[in-house]
Amino acid sequence: MTRPRVFLVRAPGTNCDAETAYAFEKAGAVTETVHLNRWLESPHRADDFQILCFPGGFSFGDDVASGRLVAIRLQQHLNDAIRSFIDRDRLVLGICNGFQILIKSGLLLAPDDQGRSVATLDWNDHGRYEDRWVRTAVDRTHCVFLRGVERMELPIAHAEGRFAAVDRATLERLRDAGQLALRYVDDQLTDAPLPYPINPNGAAFNVAGVCDSTGRIFGLMPHPERHIDPMQHPSWTRRRRNECHEGDGAVIFSNAVRYFGS
Repeated sequence: MTRPRVFLVRAPGTNCDAETAYAFEKAGAVTETVHLNRWLESPHRADDFQILCFPGGFSFGDDVASGRLVAIRLQQHLNDAIRSFIDRDRLVLGICNGFQILIKSGLLLAPDDQGRSVATLDWNDHGRYEDRWVRTAVDRTHCVFLRGVERMELPIAHAEGRFAAVDRATLERLRDAGQLALRYVDDQLTDAPLPYPINPNGAAFNVAGVCDSTGRIFGLMPHPERHIDPMQHPSWTRRRRNECHEGDGAVIFSNAVRYFGS
């Protein structure tokens, strides 16, 4: 199998690019980390890659809003190049700040008939930065990155991770289409609001991750690159030695690699 190539985009303030590159490489991909400015100089630089990834961090210091400044640059200068990339059956992943970029650029969820955003990622309900481990479950989705996944425990680290839609009808439409792919859970999946810290930011319908209508673009607030080895879990010493051979987040990267071997 030819190893898929990952185009990993960093901007000033991005700080999870090295871990994300390692996670992809461990899964069998080849990665190249490119500064946003270099991509702006050559919009078709990503054409020879199969996976586009926006890793976590604080791009441009989260000035104005998390991910907003990168999103503006994508919309103004790279929209055609990215749309061309997506149309060729490629994959796009956004983690934490990358999820914010995908949402605020309109790449992840199509705008309404008036060109307005149907959803956003807003400040956590309690107004503070939140850093903890969370339990998540996959909800009836065709998302490529979540194939074969039922549940994952992953760390979060964000201040603006509360998923919000324009109205309940939009939430229900996205849910029924399998686009509210990853949810915070306690026991069972539910649309009812779960209390803090189970739902760590107050996200509507307890949403932790969203995919587009094709299942090939995926954004999530938790950090899968921070749980690719069992020893990264805070309870690893109390788990059975043979209970798991890799961290829960590893499957997201291996699914992306396998997509191009099928």
